[in-house]
Amino acid sequence: MQYTEVEQKYQVRDTAVLKAVLEERGAKPGPATRQVDTYYNAPHRDFLALDTVSEWLRLRESDHGDSINYKHWLPAEAVIKTHCDEFETPVEDIEALRRTLQALNFTTMITVEKVREEWVLPGLVEVAFDAVTGAGDFVEFEFKGEAVDAQSAITQLDAFIADLGVELGERINRGYPHILLGRDH
Repeated sequence: MQYTEVEQKYQVRDTAVLKAVLEERGAKPGPATRQVDTYYNAPHRDFLALDTVSEWLRLRESDHGDSINYKHWLPAEAVIKTHCDEFETPVEDIEALRRTLQALNFTTMITVEKVREEWVLPGLVEVAFDAVTGAGDFVEFEFKGEAVDAQSAITQLDAFIADLGVELGERINRGYPHILLGRDH
């Protein structure tokens, strides 16, 4: 599952109760980090052409280093995605990569700015509290444990979230670019 991501996202109004439960379970918060994510569309395949967006190419600038990331959400034809293939690697010179993408006719779709606070429960789940400019406050649960396949990871993540016993708010089945672009899926 090295290149597979399983996560769930919820819109939250008050994070204090969830943070208290996480602390009780031994989670430790990291520092708040500013992230600027620029999403690109490919010249050879329009990621926005389908009713349900299933692919993203992103450059991230953050306080802890820059990266490039490609996600292919699955099942591709489904409105509600359950997991994705994810390929991410650090970038030494983000401006050079940005210019490379522009030279290859990739176009900017949207830029997402957020402040992220990550909480880690060793070996199982990473919880990220995101304050997204123009969209609101969210919490993402990303599976980091051992699983034989995506379905096993989904089942374990669902059980973890249910076991928290916290009212999380509305589950969000789309990414921040979807939200800011005004797309339902």
